[in-house]
Amino acid sequence: MRIWYDTEFIDNGNTIEFISIGMVREDGKTYYAINEDMNFSAIQRNPWLMKNVMTSLPVQTGKDIPWNINHPDFQHVKYRKQIADEVRNFCTVWGEPELWAWYAAYDHVVLSQLFGRMLDLPEDMPMYTLDLKQEHHRLGFPRLPEQMEGEHNALADAHHNRVIWEALKKYEMANLK
Repeated sequence: MRIWYDTEFIDNGNTIEFISIGMVREDGKTYYAINEDMNFSAIQRNPWLMKNVMTSLPVQTGKDIPWNINHPDFQHVKYRKQIADEVRNFCTVWGEPELWAWYAAYDHVVLSQLFGRMLDLPEDMPMYTLDLKQEHHRLGFPRLPEQMEGEHNALADAHHNRVIWEALKKYEMANLK
């Protein structure tokens, strides 16, 4: 089963810290989770994250308690252990999944770290993610559909990754003739 996914994370040059994950399965099912324990102080020191990622999360800016419990996405705020269990169940329902992401290297690190070290990945989870950007390169950089909204929201980006994959496959098939 193919799964397209995206993560949002803090990258300070030394560590990668999980913020959120969005996944879209080939059968149309979706999964979205936000890390209850994200490092808010590190995020607040990062203008790019504040401008691009935090605007789609259920947070209150300028408040002592950052979560906005009245936001519709607050239901997706969970602890890492729960997210790891749910991601594994979501991904392996039909056996070992085929994972796809755009610039997949960091996304795979974030995904792997949900379970601990790379070696701690469950046996039914792949130790790599296929990279849509590499496919784009391999096919000669064909024009791709633009993402109209939700950029840097992990679930919206995961949906768009599926759109990109479909466009690349359509392009490849049309050029095989």
